[in-house]
Amino acid sequence: MSDTLMQQGVDLMLYGMGSVVVFLTLLVIAMVLMSGSINRWFPESKAPQEPRSRKPSSAARPAAGKVDDKTLAAIKAAIEQHRARRR
Repeated sequence: MSDTLMQQGVDLMLYGMGSVVVFLTLLVIAMVLMSGSINRWFPESKAPQEPRSRKPSSAARPAAGKVDDKTLAAIKAAIEQHRARRR
């Protein structure tokens, strides 16, 4: 028992950190090998892609500033309710 308490603590810390580094290294190696084998035996099929237009269609996104009356009324009611709670 010639080692001091501090030396034993450092030894234990280095042993623990070393075993974590070894474990993580093995984990990375295993994940790379598994990923490579999956990509080799089950490659992703490449479906033909349709050319995309640069401008989004107007049907996908409504024009800014155009909100129907029912939605506008709901928004106004929600704002009034929020303001009433804050007072």
